Amino acid sequence: MTTVAGLPATLTASIPSPGWSGFTIGPFSVKAYALCILAGIVVALILTRRRWAARGGDDDSLWSIAVWAIPAGIIGGRLYHVFSSPDAYFGPGYNGTGDLLLIPQVWRGGLGIWGAVLLGFIGAWIGARRAGARILVFADAAAPGLLLAQAIGRLGNWFNQELFGAPTTLPWGLQIDPSSPTFPAQYPPGTLFHPTFLYELLWNLAGVAVLLWIDRRFRLRGGRVFWLYAAIYTLGRVWIEALRIDDAEHILGLRLNVWTSILVFVLAVAMFVYLGIRQRRHPAPDRALIGRADAPADGVVDDAADAAAGTAGARVVEGSDHHETVHDVDNGDRNSDVDVTGRRQDPRDHRATLGPTESEEPAALDERRRS
Repeated sequence: MTTVAGLPATLTASIPSPGWSGFTIGPFSVKAYALCILAGIVVALILTRRRWAARGGDDDSLWSIAVWAIPAGIIGGRLYHVFSSPDAYFGPGYNGTGDLLLIPQVWRGGLGIWGAVLLGFIGAWIGARRAGARILVFADAAAPGLLLAQAIGRLGNWFNQELFGAPTTLPWGLQIDPSSPTFPAQYPPGTLFHPTFLYELLWNLAGVAVLLWIDRRFRLRGGRVFWLYAAIYTLGRVWIEALRIDDAEHILGLRLNVWTSILVFVLAVAMFVYLGIRQRRHPAPDRALIGRADAPADGVVDDAADAAAGTAGARVVEGSDHHETVHDVDNGDRNSDVDVTGRRQDPRDHRATLGPTESEEPAALDERRRS
């Protein structure tokens, strides 16, 4: 039995860490962390697809955005982690003793959400432009799925036995293998730690439920769901990050990610309020694809629009032994205001016909043929 801060910690009421972290297929090693990230992406795409379709989006545009956003998000997340926790890659104080070959090894863990969101958004913007889609509508549709992916991805930290919090005697304390390189050397074996991966997983799942309910209740648009997602996530990340004891850059005594979360939270709340005020005067479009916002429903014909566009086409007049085609044209194409039957056109009539109509008498048709 080990004591932490003078209090006993037992292994009978605790969360064990998994002894399995992946498998191999021939020369390839498949890590559980990578599987959790992939599972999060798949589930996020399923949820986003439903929300995107509800906004008039189609699968082609969704995939056009996803093929840019997902790789960009992974690269951005990795770069943020590398430069926010640089010792392993560049050495302490960037003294060159680190291992640069670790940088592309994403499966070993280490993706910073802020880099993922920033570069992923840029990738989504590129994809949206190519697909003719509205990026803010996509951001609103994808926000709950993004938070859901983050929740599932946190399970990867559990498999890697990493990013846990300070010692605790709570019954849900997390066991860490003392032989793991992530076990803090200053603590004795058997010490339990705050399962920060679980805290964030549960917080994110609750955030997904809140986002879906608020969006359904208030019909948020124009990027407000996305900024609400950022506010919810950072509100939880501040206190969860403060519990962690892994190596990180510190500024004024606080971890870099704590400062980042505070700044993003303030920005997210400000943007959410600003967009709400602005959209009272200028409502934002809520249709996914540009040019389809005002399209009529399938099978509905706008007769007034057809008439205004002058789309009355050729009419076929059937006789006993012939067909005649009649076309509509503007009066400006006529050189006379007298029609073929000898009747003067009413100047108030802005349309005229070059041929007979169905209402002409047979005698008038015969006279026209002889002339």
